[in-house]
Amino acid sequence: MISREPTIERLATAQSLLLTPFGLDESHLSRALAEITAHKVDDADLYFQYTRSEGWSLEEGIVKTGSFSIDQGVGVRAVSGEKTAFAYSDDISEASLLDAARTVRSISSAGRSARVKAPVRKIASSRSLYNGIDPISTLDSTAKVELLGRVEKLARARDPRVSQVMAGLASEYDVVLVARADGTLAADVRPLVRLSVTVIAEQNGRREMGSGGGGGRFGLAYFDEAHIAEYVEQAVSAALVNLESRPAPAGEMTVVLGPGWPGILLHEAIGHGLEGDFNRKGSSAFSGRIGQRVAAKGVTVLDDGTIADRRGSLNVDDEGNASQRNVLIEDGILKGYIQDSLNARLMKVKPTGNGRRESYAHVPMPRMTNTYMLGGKKDPKEIVASIKKGLYATNFGGGQVDITSGKFVFSASEAYWVENGKIQYPVKGATIVGNGPDALTRVTMIGNDMALDSGVGTCGKEGQSVPVGVGQPTLRIDGLTVGGTA
Repeated sequence: MISREPTIERLATAQSLLLTPFGLDESHLSRALAEITAHKVDDADLYFQYTRSEGWSLEEGIVKTGSFSIDQGVGVRAVSGEKTAFAYSDDISEASLLDAARTVRSISSAGRSARVKAPVRKIASSRSLYNGIDPISTLDSTAKVELLGRVEKLARARDPRVSQVMAGLASEYDVVLVARADGTLAADVRPLVRLSVTVIAEQNGRREMGSGGGGGRFGLAYFDEAHIAEYVEQAVSAALVNLESRPAPAGEMTVVLGPGWPGILLHEAIGHGLEGDFNRKGSSAFSGRIGQRVAAKGVTVLDDGTIADRRGSLNVDDEGNASQRNVLIEDGILKGYIQDSLNARLMKVKPTGNGRRESYAHVPMPRMTNTYMLGGKKDPKEIVASIKKGLYATNFGGGQVDITSGKFVFSASEAYWVENGKIQYPVKGATIVGNGPDALTRVTMIGNDMALDSGVGTCGKEGQSVPVGVGQPTLRIDGLTVGGTA
């Protein structure tokens, strides 16, 4: 059997799902783009998408719900200066495509385009970071129900105090096709799976919750016995720890953040502030600071969409640009921002492979992929032992950040009070308050245990949600404000 190069294979898959069934081919895409560029615009693109998704959930010992959906459509965009005109339709047809093209070209109706000939067709370069499989078909329905049943059984067997178990299994098969005004064609076939576990433990009338889970861009066979046991252990251990928790002290103190998922604080407090749109508009606390020191020495932050099989990774972004490994902060110096095509053009820099959108019904914007801090040289045990009085936070719940000021507030879902280098007891109700750019300058110790999260992150921005990854090593940050209940 002769196989095709992966980029060509993905393009063929996208055409077979998104063009051929509707009587379309590349000539129809060219005609629609020509309709838009008949008026003077700076950029234009067509974004076709086919998404098949499935979800199963277990509660009270039984699989209570199962869902399956198919969605498909096309988004049509024209850009003139800072202005964007956008139309979308779930009807993929030549008529709806041309109607949308004529609608969006009105963004700049004065004057015709200087284009005198059709652009040369070119296939965008892309990466091969994951297999283009349909994860929904990698296990049958019976096996999926049995998998959730094993989660329930393991969690209850772990400790008699576990009173409730909730688990969810989600799979998605996403195929996209991008056609740009400059003749570029790009496609991607994106599998995505996630297993989530939540438990409630009870003791002496007190109830506490813990969660675990993971996933990525692969099939459901990834969730073998070892991974299921790992996620259950995460969830049950967190719930049992919280049963013993005491009210968190409050005040300014040293905070040590654990590796992996606590990188969500980095994502929110720093990552969003490094997105191109906020910096072009001057609304970020990092605006105009490229080349300046914005963090302590040793702090290097990356946004990397090229890590194999990761939840936040992409072969190409939603504008047809290959994903990249972007160094945002290097040894404390701000090196750059993450960019989509529109903001990159207006800021006179190159796109960084970060143009992302939730679906064909949304416009792209600069978004993170996998955002993480590189590790240092310190032993994590040494970092915890260095705390005289402070907080050691190993897991986080929700949080929010003000992009303009950089101020953030995060709730720790699992944290411990430390005195004289010794963990004293778990605490509950701790919120960490700070300022992103300021917090980076307060990093005094960086662990050698950098880890990425297990594959559970979803990022929201302006009403759009996309899958992302986060990560960091153990970090010591001095002088953060902790809001507690004690």
